[in-house]
Formats: sequence, structure tokens, C-alpha cells
Amino acid sequence: MHVIIDGYNLIRQSDSLRHFERISLENGRKELIRKVSLYKKSRGHKITIVFDGWASGSPIEERDREEGIDIIYSRKGEKADEVIKRMVKSSGEEIVVVTSDRGITDSISRNGGVAISSPEFEIKMDEMRHYDDTPPDDEDQYITVSRGTKKKGPSRKISRKKRGTLKRTGKL
Repeated sequence: MHVIIDGYNLIRQSDSLRHFERISLENGRKELIRKVSLYKKSRGHKITIVFDGWASGSPIEERDREEGIDIIYSRKGEKADEVIKRMVKSSGEEIVVVTSDRGITDSISRNGGVAISSPEFEIKMDEMRHYDDTPPDDEDQYITVSRGTKKKGPSRKISRKKRGTLKRTGKL
């Protein structure tokens, strides 16, 4: 699975990352990369963060790699949204895009990708960090689940599209 993150969108949607961005844009980016790298270590997904470079960036698209994460800065005159849409169209692998931008979300769903909101992904990153920090409990190892007698029939089945989305986001 390939996770593509709209970098500045996630920074500006997150209270903790926004704090670092207020100090400087560079601090915001570095903190995002640090948090995402911790998530990557526990999950192992291929992750790409795309940042806008359209206002004051380089005339060519710049690529970098930090802590196992691919980083792309869009070229001057091109927004990160366009880079993300292009990546989704050209990729043949399973893609999940992290953004709260409605335009990107609509484009991704039309091209067979799945988008999750920036706050939702931040919650998943925090859950993963807390999951890795907690020592295993022997008591929680054996949990019994009682099954009810009420049966679920086809009338309760969710749509194929929604099941596909849940399946992909469940892997995060």
C-alpha cells in the first residue's frame, strides 16, 4: 500500500503540527516528517509526502528522501494537489491519500483511490504510537467474545464501494 500525504494540508489541520509551523515552515515540515517516520516504522507502508512549491519553489519538481519517506516539492506554478492527482492516475498500486481538500478527494475517488481526512490520519498515527508504547498485558491476551443470535442478512450489507474503502483504510 502507498500512502500519499498532502503535507501542508495535514500540518494546517493538526493542532500539534500547526504549533511547529508557527515557529517556522521548516519546523512544521520536520515535525511532520518525524511523526510520519514513526508511523512508517510500525506499519511499513510506502509513504510519500507532497509539499506545495508553486509560489516560491524551484522551476523543476524536487524529490528528496528522509527517514525512509519520499518527499516531493511541486515545481513553481504547480500545486501539490496536481502532483497528487497525477500520482494517483499513473500508479497501479493500492493508494490511500491523506488530505482534507475536497477537490483532491473527489478526483481520487473517481480514479479508484481512497482518501482519508487529515485529522483522521493523525488519530491513526497517534493510536499507532500509543499502541507501540504500551507493554502487552497478559489479561488482555484472552478475550472471549459472545455472539448474539440475531443474524445479519443482505439488507444490512454495505455497498461494494464502501466495503472497498473500509478495507483499504483498515490497513492503515
